[in-house]
Amino acid sequence: MSNRRDADQRRMFTRRALFLAGGQAALVSALVGRMYYLQVVESDRYVTLAEDNRINLRLLAPLRGRLLDSNGMELAGNRTNYRVVLIAEQARDVAGVLDRLAQVVDLSAADRQRILREVGRRRSFVPVTVRENLDWETVTRIEVNAPDLPGVQIEAGQSRHYPLGPVFAHALGYVGAVSEAELTGDPLLELPGFRVGKSGIERQYDGDLRGSGGTSQVEVNAVGRVIRELERDEGVAGENIALTLDSELQSFAMRRLSENVSGGAVVADVNTGGILALASWPSFDPNLFVSGIDVATWRTLSTDTLGPLTNKAISGAYAPGSTFKMIVALAALDAGVISPDTSFYCNGKLPLGDKTFFCWKRHGHGTVNLSKSLSESCDVYYYEVARKVGIDRIVAMARRLGLGNRLGIDLPGEQPGLIPSKSWKLANLGEAWQLGETLISGIGQGFITATPLQLAMMTAAIANGGRIVRPTLRRGLADSAPTEAIGLDPRHLALVQEGMYAVSNTPRGTAYGSRISEPAMTMAGKTGTSQVRRISRAERDTRVLTNDELEWRQRDHALFVGYAPAQAPRYAVSVVVEHGGSGSATAAPIARDLLRMAMTREAVAEAVPDSGTGRQAG
Repeated sequence: MSNRRDADQRRMFTRRALFLAGGQAALVSALVGRMYYLQVVESDRYVTLAEDNRINLRLLAPLRGRLLDSNGMELAGNRTNYRVVLIAEQARDVAGVLDRLAQVVDLSAADRQRILREVGRRRSFVPVTVRENLDWETVTRIEVNAPDLPGVQIEAGQSRHYPLGPVFAHALGYVGAVSEAELTGDPLLELPGFRVGKSGIERQYDGDLRGSGGTSQVEVNAVGRVIRELERDEGVAGENIALTLDSELQSFAMRRLSENVSGGAVVADVNTGGILALASWPSFDPNLFVSGIDVATWRTLSTDTLGPLTNKAISGAYAPGSTFKMIVALAALDAGVISPDTSFYCNGKLPLGDKTFFCWKRHGHGTVNLSKSLSESCDVYYYEVARKVGIDRIVAMARRLGLGNRLGIDLPGEQPGLIPSKSWKLANLGEAWQLGETLISGIGQGFITATPLQLAMMTAAIANGGRIVRPTLRRGLADSAPTEAIGLDPRHLALVQEGMYAVSNTPRGTAYGSRISEPAMTMAGKTGTSQVRRISRAERDTRVLTNDELEWRQRDHALFVGYAPAQAPRYAVSVVVEHGGSGSATAAPIARDLLRMAMTREAVAEAVPDSGTGRQAG
């Protein structure tokens, strides 16, 4: 029995040994087969995958194009910026990496939320910016701690810089981080630190300034850390854009406006529409927006009642006051309801029904013709003329000269102003037009509003012989901008120009105190003082308070439009000083200084042919 049991056990052991050996042979065969399949049959495919794991292709942001003034001076450029980024797929535990990174650099709770939000919405291999504008000491600390910060990398890039800060803030605008609404599928927009134009020229020409992205082929190790760069294509930098703006003139305009509380000014070439200065005060520093403005500063700027974020030169809508009188005169001459010799008597007021319309000069101007009406800015004359010509013709002439519509300047945010008609009032207020409103319109008050840009271009058309020029800030456009003749009778234009000349060159002219004494630079223009409060009858009966006796917001707006040289116009100007009081005392001196500076700089440029000036020929 014992021998038989031993034999059974040996047979069972032998069978198991055979099964085990067979299993091992099958396993080895399977492994060999699999190895053969992977290394021989699929070798090409896995070589490619391995190469892909070793080599990463990264998109590079192109250098943003610069903005230059008419003399080649840089108004917006780029400077080196060190930033720390996080790549989620390499970090794996993003929250843990951020905890450790927070011990090296300052990371607020808001920063942390933003990073996690961006990590969540972007592809895991796309770097997310953690902090920008790092100093060298911080860069060094991060590099020293690199082994504990997987997925964290230092990148050297370029950031936008505006060397003149607030001087050009409204014209140039600024760049900012790409918002979710701006993502279009273009991978460039997902790059960390990539910026797009948010306002001004930066926004208007963002496509030209942006350029095309490049690529960097880098070798990485098993954990994704870059070992070396194998190949680099920098892409195509954005286009440099030359502007018509003159940095010296613009800076001067901002300094002169800053002597008051708030206002705007425009200087334009009367023949091409090129804008030499586009000033709005108060202003802001666009550099604050490049890397993300803090909440407190944004709240301060956005709630400031003086509107530092508003470009008053193209968006500010003001009653033009007496600067509108040229339009009324041209409408009346065009309709044949007045002639140069037509006169009215001004005793300081004009009764109409149960109302009385007053002239700014309490005891009147006496007998007034067209030339005198412009030089001394008689209101009664224009009440009479407006009554004769009617609101329809005034509206038509205002529109022919560019008021009431956007002019199409290459900047976002331009406002159309308002030239009210009978149909406008009925549609918007549900009321019929009243004759008294026509009289008020005759002196540029009531519902009428215009921007400083519109007033400058209206003046340019009067100065250049009745051609509408489109305003532009880009030199190439200014060179080739078409002009449109609006069919004004040259004799009528000459009469209006004569009156504007008298404004600043005859002793009774309202801007005689601001005349330019150099004969070659003589200025023509028109003052305006637009009322912002109603003067009561009681005040009329006793004494109308002066602007100096009123609080700032109740004072009149001060305006001036003009051109120079009067005999061969090259430059048109408009100045609006909010609550500046009198146009002759406040706005005219600023306009005179701007015109004189524009002509002086032109003379210097012509004397030095190699100065590189881009001033347009007149």
